Amino acid sequence: MNITLDKIDAVNAVVTAEITPEDYQEKVKKAIKDFRKNANMPGFRKGMVPEGLIKKQYGLSILAEEVNKVLQESLYNYIRDNKVNMLGEPLSSEENNNIELVDGGTFTFKFDLALAPEMKVELTKKDKVEYYNVEVTDEMIDQQVDMYRQRGGNYKPVDDYQDNDMLKGVMTELDVEEPVTAEGVVMLPKYMKNDDQKKLFEGAKVNDVIRFNPTTAYDGNETELASLMKLDKEKVGEHKGDFNFQITEITRFVPGDLNEELFQQVFPGSDIKTEADFRQKVREGIESRYQKDSDFRFLIDVRNYLTKKIGKLEFPDEKLKKIMLNNAKGDEQKVEENYDKSIEELTWHLIKEQLVEQTGVKVDDKDVTEMAKDVTRMQFAQYGMMNIPDEYLDGSVKEMLKKRETVDNLIDRCIEVKLGTALKDIVTLKEKKVTPAEFNKLFEE
Repeated sequence: MNITLDKIDAVNAVVTAEITPEDYQEKVKKAIKDFRKNANMPGFRKGMVPEGLIKKQYGLSILAEEVNKVLQESLYNYIRDNKVNMLGEPLSSEENNNIELVDGGTFTFKFDLALAPEMKVELTKKDKVEYYNVEVTDEMIDQQVDMYRQRGGNYKPVDDYQDNDMLKGVMTELDVEEPVTAEGVVMLPKYMKNDDQKKLFEGAKVNDVIRFNPTTAYDGNETELASLMKLDKEKVGEHKGDFNFQITEITRFVPGDLNEELFQQVFPGSDIKTEADFRQKVREGIESRYQKDSDFRFLIDVRNYLTKKIGKLEFPDEKLKKIMLNNAKGDEQKVEENYDKSIEELTWHLIKEQLVEQTGVKVDDKDVTEMAKDVTRMQFAQYGMMNIPDEYLDGSVKEMLKKRETVDNLIDRCIEVKLGTALKDIVTLKEKKVTPAEFNKLFEE
């Protein structure tokens, strides 16, 4: 097969492929024989249909399929072997629609190629990029320690009510002939919407009876009132008067003690014995999380820096829009609305490809598995589950790695993490200390 590439300009090219009978005839013969082995036609036993009849009825479709296989394989081998930096897929020329396939013929196919713009990405110590170090304060450590203590705490019965305590008791409607009564009602006065109603419970004790108005207390919220009165939401509007609440139990949440039991719950297998050591471990955990965030921010700043340094690149807009139109199922408006953003992402992709090659960053299966574990741990951490059993973690990761799209995303994340680490040693870091609020604001901007 003869394949040639003609460059129209810096970002557009046409590739021409000439397919001769020598390229496809043996493959067609084999395909016909294989088809004959399984062919079922009236009047013939399976596998005994005459070859001439197979050619007559199915020869053209088999020829087309085999020619297409040869064309696609040869075309992509040519692009790979000649390192043609192509964007998207080759676009079939309209001339290909007029090709008549005839056994023994020579066929010429043409494809339009969108070429990546030529550029040179270079980073040295002369290049200065911001790197943000987030200050971990004692207050942040206090908040994290309190969160751990809350997780290890429990409710204990007390005699008198204080703000944030939980009340349990019996509600009875007043001044009506057929009063509503609800037993086992649980209530947190702190979350009442009306301050005057909230004050009625200050200093209350077990067995006290408090007269209050639920509708006023909860600002008429039907969902909350239905839960209190143990009624359907549609009926709560019929009971807007006062109720008595007889307190049968008051419970108070008591945070867990800062002891070795809590230390082991949070950091299993550690040798932490003192509160000071525990706080230091908490600090290290916060610093580690912020360092990952700082590295992520650093790569964003590298992207912005290099995009500005390289300047506006020339792209084959017409061809790229055709490729995007195929992916968008013909939605021209969607292509136009997203084109500029797509070009921004494509520019960064091309820059990143060169950076990966220059730094020698590589990702293996172990990296992808570890990244999947990190992602899974973060997902569980959002729900307060810090220490996931290994067998459960491994099971979740195994399910994640079954999805091709998920694996591709994990690979991309691994590449960016390793690339960020490598680039920190190549450029000069303009280090800045910032507060968490200042750091978070960078992402809002």
